[in-house]
Amino acid sequence: MTKIIHPIAGAVALTTVATFWLSTAFAEMLASHASVTMVKTAIPWGFLLLVPALAVTGGSGLFLAKERRAGLIGAKIKRMPFIAGNGVLVLIPAALFLASKAKAAEFDSTFYAVQALELLAGATNIVLLGLNMRDGFKMKGRFRAGPGGRFDAKAKV
Repeated sequence: MTKIIHPIAGAVALTTVATFWLSTAFAEMLASHASVTMVKTAIPWGFLLLVPALAVTGGSGLFLAKERRAGLIGAKIKRMPFIAGNGVLVLIPAALFLASKAKAAEFDSTFYAVQALELLAGATNIVLLGLNMRDGFKMKGRFRAGPGGRFDAKAKV
């Protein structure tokens, strides 16, 4: 069961973070302050999905890893503190702050500075979660070495 839950929870977590990031970027580039407010106040509600998905992903990953800490498993485990720290220390406080500022229609330099920090931290987590997903696929043999040592995206069935 854990082998099924882990990739699903990981995909939900990665998709949720990417949705937050893309929604923020598109709202800022293409929409009004009202749309930005809607996005920024909705993101904290998304934590109700994201936080459990990340917890299940991390917990099930550690359970699946057992005592192994080398190779791709080790790389995945080493990334997790950065992902969690980035989320707890930067992304969650930034999202709550930005939701508060947006709700008050305070789109000042502080709002945009924190927004830039949030976008950078979010992009970092997207990359790290994506690397963990890639390594999970490699461990399952979903990618195989192709010409020149590169990984071929054609999955084994």
